[in-house]
Amino acid sequence: MSLRALHRNSTRSISKSGLKMAIAFGLLATATVFAPPAQLLAEPLAGQARGAVQRVVHGKVEDKGGAGVKGAVVYLKDGRSNSVKSAIADDQGTFRFVQLSLNTDYEIWAQSDEHKSGTKSISSFDSKADITVTLKIDK
Repeated sequence: MSLRALHRNSTRSISKSGLKMAIAFGLLATATVFAPPAQLLAEPLAGQARGAVQRVVHGKVEDKGGAGVKGAVVYLKDGRSNSVKSAIADDQGTFRFVQLSLNTDYEIWAQSDEHKSGTKSISSFDSKADITVTLKIDK
């Protein structure tokens, strides 16, 4: 049943003051029904302007000679929550972090045994959704 039909049916058996309230409510309900489509049209456009909503950070942990460091632990620190994710470098020294926010700053570093790489920053101002990082460990 449409709002107008509901409004007509509900106003037949009420007093004048009730009728005024029902009309006011009916107008409010009508305005509410017509407002969301405009919002729905605007939201996809805003979403399209943003582009990608997630970031991928991947790369390689290398020793002094440029060879991959198997089993190195790569740490990724979230600048908002200070939480730290970790990944283990594969046989070639490569690693990957997925589903990262574009609106968050990150710090990334690697460690193998007692050797640690320098820390690199990933800025929320960098709009790239795919970031490649090389981490060097003096081993």
